[in-house]
Amino acid sequence: QVQLVESGGGLVQAGGSLRLSCAASGRTSSMSNMGWFRQVPGKEREFVATISWNIGNTYYAESVKGRFTISRDKAKNTVYLQMNSLKPEDTAIYYCAAGVPGSTKNWGQGTQVTVSS
Repeated sequence: QVQLVESGGGLVQAGGSLRLSCAASGRTSSMSNMGWFRQVPGKEREFVATISWNIGNTYYAESVKGRFTISRDKAKNTVYLQMNSLKPEDTAIYYCAAGVPGSTKNWGQGTQVTVSS
């Protein structure tokens, strides 16, 4: 099992930037990928971005492509989400996730991001 702790959420004006961090502990050597999802109350959790842990390949949702950047620091077992040009529709609880082959996805507790217009 992998434990995940997110940080870096907050309130920002439209057009501003935030950087989220997610520190992993536990079975980190088994992780195949890490990613970010987000959820608005009353809606399903949606994919934002993912990065393969060993190679570093990245993939983004169309809604954030060109504005968000996912990266990782393998030495710190940490994944980051740099969010630029934020829009009010980016307001959500952002969750970090880690994939371990043969196991269910591991989730963090979430961090609130609020973008004011």
